[in-house]
Amino acid sequence: MPDPFFFTIDDKFCIPHLRLNKTATLGFIRAALLYFLAYRINKSLTIVVAGSYLNMNALSSRFLPQLVFRPISIPPLTALSSSIGATVNTRIFDTFEDIIHNFIDPPPLPALDPRHVLSGNFVPVNELPPTECEVIQGAFPSCLDGAYIRNGPNPQYFPRGSFHLIDGDGLLHSLRISQGRATLCSRHVKTYKYTTERNLGSPIVPNLFSSFTSLPACIARGFLLAARIIIGLYDPANGIGVANTSLALFGNRVYALCESDLPYAVRLTSDGDIETLGRHDFGGTLLTNMTAHPKVDPDSGEAFDVHIMSMPHPSFVHDFAITKKYALFPDIQMRMKKPIEMIFQGGNPMVSDPTKVARFGVIPRYAKNESEMRWFNVPGFNPMHFVNAWEEDNENAIVMLASSVTSIEHALQRFDLVRNRMEKVRINVNTGMVTRQSISSRNLDLEVINPSYLAKKNRYVYSGVGEPLPKMSRVVKLDYPKGVSKDCTVASRMYGPGCYGAEPFFVAKEGENSEDDGYLLTYVHDENTRESRFLVMDAKSPDLDIVATVKLPQRVPYGFHGLFVKESELNKF
Repeated sequence: MPDPFFFTIDDKFCIPHLRLNKTATLGFIRAALLYFLAYRINKSLTIVVAGSYLNMNALSSRFLPQLVFRPISIPPLTALSSSIGATVNTRIFDTFEDIIHNFIDPPPLPALDPRHVLSGNFVPVNELPPTECEVIQGAFPSCLDGAYIRNGPNPQYFPRGSFHLIDGDGLLHSLRISQGRATLCSRHVKTYKYTTERNLGSPIVPNLFSSFTSLPACIARGFLLAARIIIGLYDPANGIGVANTSLALFGNRVYALCESDLPYAVRLTSDGDIETLGRHDFGGTLLTNMTAHPKVDPDSGEAFDVHIMSMPHPSFVHDFAITKKYALFPDIQMRMKKPIEMIFQGGNPMVSDPTKVARFGVIPRYAKNESEMRWFNVPGFNPMHFVNAWEEDNENAIVMLASSVTSIEHALQRFDLVRNRMEKVRINVNTGMVTRQSISSRNLDLEVINPSYLAKKNRYVYSGVGEPLPKMSRVVKLDYPKGVSKDCTVASRMYGPGCYGAEPFFVAKEGENSEDDGYLLTYVHDENTRESRFLVMDAKSPDLDIVATVKLPQRVPYGFHGLFVKESELNKF
């Protein structure tokens, strides 16, 4: 009779035959039992999270002047034989991780090879305590007193095997500006995953987008994680997220966000340091993970999250849009693999589906349930990020601006091959007619607008130009109504040869007179000198003139999304 624990790896994986037989399995169990006997937890470290109460009402969320406290227990590593025993215990599991990597994992694809992914300005950096910076050009306008904070992936341990950039631990880079002086600070978001792995001295949570490369790897890593959970090394109920995607400000609190977990509240100290306050569920009202792109109505102060249950298959919803009356959700040509596909195919849990017809769900902002959702087909329209949306024609039409991924098969797989096209889409909510208009053929992503125009008709859009993504060689200003008959780019600034930036952020001037009366902020890296800078640009000038340049004391890797917090808002923390 065949051994029930037998499996074979294909020759292409360079291992003709690998047997995980009963003897090996029993050996693993014995090792796990020895580990359990050598380990115990005698107390818990409690982090107290203070935040505004969030009253969830369908899709809308209102903040009340009430504080709640949520204790989150994070088990420290405490062994019977002190730190020496802890080191030995950790090495047991590290040994099994090495076995999986060296004998079970197939060779990483070039796009997932950490030696390639984490190269150049993607190489992780160490944390940086508050450090004063030199302003080498110009001066800061007074309206920029506050802090620009940007989030991005920065794994604390170099990956053993395949690695996707999205899986890196969140690192916040904050430039605190006060009375013409600048202070840079870089700190990891102290998630439960990050803190536990730091205490153990090695990574233990499999990477969602890169660890499950084959059926044997799925079995082995699943078994290893289960063993860690059973003996109390890790509790998934406390979260598995990396908080590496974006930041949001609402309820007098800044949150670091990622779709894989609840938000983590952070705060800036008076000296410019960054502290993680803890994982936040808003008094138990947020029962599932939160989007990385919540929307805050600038007029009402309401915050909106996204939870859709009526889709026939789990879909990839990274962003959404709101108007004054509606919320809009994309169902693009990507879906989550079915469990059987994940088991036998492994790889990225998200896959493109060319047979799927892209569509949009439109629901009133204050709908009581999903029965009020209406779906409109928009074939081939696959936006990852939205620019804005609003109503027209007495609320009978909805207009949205977004960049659609034209090479959806590469999304979340090969950033460097992704191409975007910005479009204006108009939906007549009465007739169901959908019209589309190309705004720009440039490879645009990480677009921003004047935040006070969210959910209202705007004119100007600011965006990075990917050459290739996620690196941005320049920033452009679009006057999108001009895109009907000609190129709508009205201003542009190249960062220079070998220099790349990321998402810009718009900060309005005090007492702004027009929509584009403000400044653009971004980090820029020079790959020739390996130095990073912080730029302030005049958003209204024809060439996006540089107003101030800051030489940074440490390299800032390319990242994702950020925001600016005014000094008056920082004082409320």
